[in-house]
Amino acid sequence: MYRYVVADVFTDTALRGNPVAVYLDARGLDKVTMQRIAREMNLSETLFVLPAEADGDVWVRIFTPVNELPFAGHPTLGTAVVLGETHRGDVLRMETAMGTVPFTLSRDGGGRVEMVTMEQPIPEWSPYPEADHLLAALGVEESTLPVEVYRNGPRHVYIGLPTAADLSALRPDQRELAEHLDLAANCFAPWDGRWRTRMFSPAYGVAEDAATGSAAGPLAIHLARHGLAEWDREIVIHQGVEMGRHSVMRARAVRGETGVNRVAVSGSAVVVARGELDLGET
Repeated sequence: MYRYVVADVFTDTALRGNPVAVYLDARGLDKVTMQRIAREMNLSETLFVLPAEADGDVWVRIFTPVNELPFAGHPTLGTAVVLGETHRGDVLRMETAMGTVPFTLSRDGGGRVEMVTMEQPIPEWSPYPEADHLLAALGVEESTLPVEVYRNGPRHVYIGLPTAADLSALRPDQRELAEHLDLAANCFAPWDGRWRTRMFSPAYGVAEDAATGSAAGPLAIHLARHGLAEWDREIVIHQGVEMGRHSVMRARAVRGETGVNRVAVSGSAVVVARGELDLGET
């Protein structure tokens, strides 16, 4: 039996945000079985917790229904909330394929984790060479900012729209989007001093994502680089509105003398289910 917890992430309300399944002790599971379990759970990501191998408290592996990711935002942040039930410290360090990622746990008076801040890997970025085809697949004539791709594990490309109404009206061609391999298309628009986003990634087995934590940090960089946000000032991102799973993420990008030196993303999560997976082992 393998115990798991389901948490709704980037929300404090059940049945909103983005769900993640967290397997609390994945020892004995190989990569093939983890992938099959992720397909069985059929969530955008499933995370498997393993004993630490280097400088972390735990080692984690993250799977979409179709592939393994070296890093992802909402599943790791949700896992930090879940593990915070038994981990009594204020910092939790997760070993990932992108390095060890620290999470700061903020607790209420009863010790419950109510907010988590992750220090994300600093991405690399460049112009996206297939921008015209991507815009056509999304049904967008042009982007308000240059179409650029950022990698912090997943590959995120950013497409700006004038208004949140334009964002809500998107009806992308999923077959055409699937031709953009190893890529998540993040569309964003201003919204009353905040930002609204939608993410589409058939390449990662996710038609649309309710909250994409790994995309929140690079968006803060993208907006600051192009003068639509301030360095070292938090932006608030709302996602999942069109899906009925409203999520709220907070992101901050800090630039030093040699470039971006810190990317932080914050949010909350709520546990909504606990269970056991029976693989029929004897």
